[in-house]
Amino acid sequence: MDHKKLNARVFECMSLYLNAAPRFINEQLYKKTGGDELAYSALLAAVCMLDTVNDPDDKILYRDYFIPMVHRLDPAEFESDPYYRNISFDRASLGSWELKRMTCRAYEAFVCGDPTVYPNGKILPKIGYFERDFIYPAVLQNGREWMTLMPNETITTLPHVEKAHGRVLTFGLGLGYFAYRAALKDDVTDVTVVELDENVIKLFSDIILPQMECRDKIRVIRGDAFGFAQKNLPGDFDFVFTDIWHDPSDGVEPYLKMKEIESGCKGPEFSYWIEDTLKLYI
Repeated sequence: MDHKKLNARVFECMSLYLNAAPRFINEQLYKKTGGDELAYSALLAAVCMLDTVNDPDDKILYRDYFIPMVHRLDPAEFESDPYYRNISFDRASLGSWELKRMTCRAYEAFVCGDPTVYPNGKILPKIGYFERDFIYPAVLQNGREWMTLMPNETITTLPHVEKAHGRVLTFGLGLGYFAYRAALKDDVTDVTVVELDENVIKLFSDIILPQMECRDKIRVIRGDAFGFAQKNLPGDFDFVFTDIWHDPSDGVEPYLKMKEIESGCKGPEFSYWIEDTLKLYI
């Protein structure tokens, strides 16, 4: 079985779908087809023009990729997160930056985690959906989503939160999700955030930070991630988390640059957002 070919095809299909028509599947289609994950997989396959009846390759693609990659998620699990429960804000903007609430519609498709890489070469994406609308906080720059607290963000950030300990340094502020969740931990003494843009720092400091019960443990410094790292690491930090990219399209170069700094820095533990995904593009 040519997993390389199948991997490329499923990622191409899902990229086109997520960018062009992520809300194509609706309640009527979903329930008419069966109203479960298998129904959703079948609808995705149909939209992607798979012939699961007559084409042997399409049958394999559907069975081995489309069915296992789909996950029906419970929005209540994400709404119980401390950030969702304790942090709220109305629309606010400063310079090119904007804080707002956005809505993921019922049955809208979205990425929900790093792909699973199997020993045989198969790479399985993770696609999620909700059965009701889900409202989430977001920060945008020039209209482009920089950070959104959709499931993909929380799912791919929490493993790094779990590893954080002692004196924590993080590159990239966004909505302050990592800083907040890390600062809530008893084994984290303080969190230093390095962020380049003064406007996103001000929005965070004026609107979000005052709502955090652990705000005294969080310090935000304006600066360039790499300049700060070269000058201040290892310092007395115990854990370093880097999240300064949107996605793999702009993440590989800064990831490799920070890995080079890590290689010459003994002491703190380093961790990187969506590292498993970034490695697939190297």
